[in-house]
Amino acid sequence: MSGAAGGGSSCVGAAAAVASCSSAGSPYTAAAGGSAGVAGRLPARVLEHIFSYLELFDLMRCALVCWHWNNILADENSEVWRSLCTRTLSDEALRSDILCNLPTYRGKLKAFQHALSSHDCSRNVYVKKNGFTLHRNPIAQSTDGARGKIGFSEGRHAWEIWWEGPLGTVAVIGIATKRAAMQCQGYVALLGSDDQSWGWNLVDNNLLHNGEVNGNFPQCNNAPKYQIGERIRVILDMDDKTLAFERGFEFLGVAFRGLPKACLFPAVSAVYGNTEVTMVYLGKPLDG
Repeated sequence: MSGAAGGGSSCVGAAAAVASCSSAGSPYTAAAGGSAGVAGRLPARVLEHIFSYLELFDLMRCALVCWHWNNILADENSEVWRSLCTRTLSDEALRSDILCNLPTYRGKLKAFQHALSSHDCSRNVYVKKNGFTLHRNPIAQSTDGARGKIGFSEGRHAWEIWWEGPLGTVAVIGIATKRAAMQCQGYVALLGSDDQSWGWNLVDNNLLHNGEVNGNFPQCNNAPKYQIGERIRVILDMDDKTLAFERGFEFLGVAFRGLPKACLFPAVSAVYGNTEVTMVYLGKPLDG
């Protein structure tokens, strides 16, 4: 028993030393094939075991130390990412189908980093223990929303949102700046109610921005109504300044153009008591 405990302590100590090395090093030390001294020459299997004790912040720094370390961490399904995933994510999130469209452990961790925030939301909602699902309490005459933990000012990003309960009279998905309100009185389309948010009301298929209806979406005759449990994919392109949506494998089109050069967050607003909404960040959208 004492030998096992000593072995664990040695691994933790080695992990701490590796983390310290990553903090001291600059990106890709000695870029032309350089490595982080003795640690940089350790076998991949040994480094992978040591890395499995580190947290995400330290792993991201380790990936910048040298090519050798970066290559080891590039395997997004390695024991390193599996170990961190099981320490960070809830059993429910890992065992259910919430993350079924994310094939790698690193992808699942990134989704958790970008999930709906329990600190940037209405006081009438909370994020469940699975880390991805928003629950709205049964509060009368209130519209309640939440933003994602991380916003985007550049690049292309995709995430999925789906309702797991009744929509009520208003159920809006979209994006918002940090200045957009996440709670208001009455049952209204909170996202899109000002110039700081853009939303698609799934109940009546209206696009909303600056307090106005910007037309129906998708733009087709007799567009189908949203079905509970149906996953909607949101695609934010901060390079082209557009917001688009997909349903299933069907691209529904661009909903908003000319988005501002600002930090925009995934967002959702709901009115129905005890309804639940889940959001999962997918990363860069696939072309085609």
